Amino acid sequence: MKRTIVSILTIASLVCSCGPKGQRAAEDAVAADSLSAPRYATGYQVRDSAGIRLVDVGSDYHFALVRQSETATPEGYTQVVVPIQRTICMTALQLSNFTILNAHDVVKGLTGTKNLFNEDILQRVKDGRIVKIGMEGNFDTEMVLAANPDVIFISPFKRGGYDAIRETGITLVPHLGYKELHPLGQAEWIKFVAMFIGKEQEAHDVFAAIEQRYNSLKSSVARLDSAHRPTVTSGEMHYGTWHAVGGKNYLAQIFRDAGADYVIRDEETAGENLEFEKMYALAANADYWRILNSYPGEFSYDALRASEPRNELFKAFREHKVIYCNMKQQPYYEISPVKPDVLLKDFVAIFHPELVEPDYQPTFYRLLQ
Repeated sequence: MKRTIVSILTIASLVCSCGPKGQRAAEDAVAADSLSAPRYATGYQVRDSAGIRLVDVGSDYHFALVRQSETATPEGYTQVVVPIQRTICMTALQLSNFTILNAHDVVKGLTGTKNLFNEDILQRVKDGRIVKIGMEGNFDTEMVLAANPDVIFISPFKRGGYDAIRETGITLVPHLGYKELHPLGQAEWIKFVAMFIGKEQEAHDVFAAIEQRYNSLKSSVARLDSAHRPTVTSGEMHYGTWHAVGGKNYLAQIFRDAGADYVIRDEETAGENLEFEKMYALAANADYWRILNSYPGEFSYDALRASEPRNELFKAFREHKVIYCNMKQQPYYEISPVKPDVLLKDFVAIFHPELVEPDYQPTFYRLLQ
């Protein structure tokens, strides 16, 4: 009888602890995890522990996101009081996350404005609301301090130069979106940024829409007969070598999802620099050729031939099937990381035009005229 009474009291105690405050805290934790936990991105993980949001970035960086600075933080975790009010972005990819979340007010510093089209950001730089801190490897510490950021989003495995700003004591938060191999994984980093700026529901809704559009179009392509998959190559000669992205690169994944076979099928991610002869052996008969550059003026087949006379030997050149995007005319790196569904549709419109509306106007890529 006593044991029964104790059991009843224990259950009652648990019920009480879950409501209303205990229940609300538990529900908030579950809801937050479901909003922010990545499904495609592999560079970060999220979990809740005793009401504290724990965020692991790669294997070396660990952050405890708290609402009040007095909150006890687990050992090995750097505390960040959220939502942050001020930050610095080091890359266009990072900036794209703030743009799609309508959070430019939080951005107080950038490395530069090269190939930047967003009028709101340019105006903020012009009137001083956003400062330019210099490029990676050569940061202006005074400008960093002038931005007065709560945290700085960095790309730790790029050119670096973070020792000087690390000495300021400002928390550096790695943003590894550029390392993701799945297009939706790269876009999913908007949920990572959202945890820091208090826009988790917005990020969840925005990403869900991106995911739905991407996967819906991908499914349509998957129903095509495999015999109708064209081949595609990518890149061009620069300073004597051709940088070819690897067979597991996110771009190669978009090609596959768009119903085309990338000519390089190795296990590389970033890719490698190849001599012309090696690239020609791989891609001479590719149906399409994708090029992204910053050509001054209007790029053309004549310009492509002038840059390397042997380019005219490629089948895609001869048949005028070069897929082109000019970064001087399109905000490619500024917004494409959070629009993989649009990139996919651009390629599908070229590889399989019957799958998109007849009057579709591409955003980034189109066949070179």
